[in-house]
Amino acid sequence: MTKRMLLAGILALCTVALGTSAAQNKKTKEDLKTRIVQGTVTDADGNSLNGAVVQLKDTKTLQVRSFFTQQDGGYHFAGLSVNVDYALKAEKDGASSASKALSVFDSRRPAIINLKLDRK
Repeated sequence: MTKRMLLAGILALCTVALGTSAAQNKKTKEDLKTRIVQGTVTDADGNSLNGAVVQLKDTKTLQVRSFFTQQDGGYHFAGLSVNVDYALKAEKDGASSASKALSVFDSRRPAIINLKLDRK
């Protein structure tokens, strides 16, 4: 192997390493600007609920996003602003949960908020 080929290989590895580092640094900065909330929806007896509707309300713009829970009762919202408070509520078959808040002061990564439906 010539010195030129060796130098080219080392240069290529350094370029890849720097590119990966820059991408990770950008992702870290994006992670600091957004947050995730997730949890489980259960009925009054503590059973996980598939197909419950979880509503996430942006208290600044009043925009509402919805998520149907999965088989394990889980829900997940990503890409949320760290500068906005959110209200979460779940409903299924006429039963609903109390509204719970995700505050700008909640720094958990991800925030876990479980919702329990009250009996009809």
